[in-house]
Amino acid sequence: MLYPDAATWRAAPAKHVLFYGMSGLGKTHLSNMLRGAGDWFHYSIDYRIGTRYMGELIADNAKAHAMQVPFLRDLLLSDSIYIGSNITFNNLAPVSTYLGRPGNPACGGMAMDQYRTRQEQFRRAEIAALMDTGYFIERAVQLYGYPNFICDTGGSICEWADGNDPADPLLTELSQHCLLVYLEGTDAHTAELIRRFDRAPKPMAYQPEFLTRVWEEYLSENECVEADVDPDAFIRWTYAKALAHRQPRFEAMAPWGVTLTPADVEAITDTASFNDRIAAALERRTSTPI
Repeated sequence: MLYPDAATWRAAPAKHVLFYGMSGLGKTHLSNMLRGAGDWFHYSIDYRIGTRYMGELIADNAKAHAMQVPFLRDLLLSDSIYIGSNITFNNLAPVSTYLGRPGNPACGGMAMDQYRTRQEQFRRAEIAALMDTGYFIERAVQLYGYPNFICDTGGSICEWADGNDPADPLLTELSQHCLLVYLEGTDAHTAELIRRFDRAPKPMAYQPEFLTRVWEEYLSENECVEADVDPDAFIRWTYAKALAHRQPRFEAMAPWGVTLTPADVEAITDTASFNDRIAAALERRTSTPI
């Protein structure tokens, strides 16, 4: 690892970390807190996806919808207006809106073939954004003079990385540049995520094999065809299954770095306490027989 023990971490003049785990565990909260300290660069994977790798796709999709409205069509064709997405660290709705949901178009759904195409676009975009981490570490120093670096990942990183593969290309690359920090959840947190999602379902990215399996199961259990699927009903039905699918994949990634428990995250209030908790996590790791 980049920092093999607590002493190395504490002595390091430049600290590089990557946060990963389920949504809502504090990845962006910790990132914002450290960035606020003034000497940490915050690299948001979701923001990079939405601006660099999928920005044109998102804008073109919005233009395609606008072209269906005669008033807007005339303005676009005469270059009188332009359409773009206003993505920020705290507003990534354009990305999730573009991903969409499969099912009945009358209910806001799209054809499964189109949905799979967008899922594949997102998969490639997320992997590319993650592989840009080393570049942004250099950029943070050269352009802004920030010695410390946070890579704030999305909840789907575990779909593309295989923690059980000692030669996994994504984890190998990332671990060369950052200390991978797994934010561990609890059963109560998972239950709250499911309740929150049920109130306001959002599009997600799925591993292709998982998506094929749950789609076929949903059609079979509900005795329906694609055109009959309620998009929100499908993604609500799928969400708990997706969390159960992701949990062991996150756990398999944990040995590539260190783990922070919910109590650790709650105790972090500033840079000093963050450094202390990472040092303690490294001590736990080095004292645990492998």
